[in-house]
Amino acid sequence: MAEDHIRYDILAQEALRGVMRKVLAEVARTGLPGNHHFFITFLTGAPGVRISTRLRERYPEQMTIVLQFQYWDLKVTDTGFEVGLSFSDIPEKLEIPFSAVRGFYDPSVNFELEFDVKPEAVAEAPTEPPAALKKSEPAKAPASTSKKGEQRKKDDSKQAEKEPADTATKGADVVSLDAFRKK
Repeated sequence: MAEDHIRYDILAQEALRGVMRKVLAEVARTGLPGNHHFFITFLTGAPGVRISTRLRERYPEQMTIVLQFQYWDLKVTDTGFEVGLSFSDIPEKLEIPFSAVRGFYDPSVNFELEFDVKPEAVAEAPTEPPAALKKSEPAKAPASTSKKGEQRKKDDSKQAEKEPADTATKGADVVSLDAFRKK
């Protein structure tokens, strides 16, 4: 197989991050439309992530936040976003670069993206303060399910009432991008 000098894998990842960036920017400007809400999983030790020491100790590897009812001051830049959330009734501010995001999931339409985040970059990350969380559950890749998606939506609603689970993997079916191509 020929060597990929263009690095299509990196270009595709950046294009998909652009989808997430555009969606979050629109939500920051106009609010969440309809029943849309997001689960965003990110690596807590990645460069540029700013969360409180308390949350970093509790979630040393990754954490998933929910943007639905109780968030504030969502700001989106070209490189990341910041948002206010309450974790165990303590308001905090998160600053998350898009490069630290592993997953983006909108259960209202069962849309999921998964991103490659290199662990080597996380090991070199400096410790930085303050932020927040609401839920922890990693996301997968673009998914296409019906009953599983509905069950996950119900599970997500129930779980949002409880303390977050650090790395529970609930699942949507992983679908390759080929499934979306016209035949």
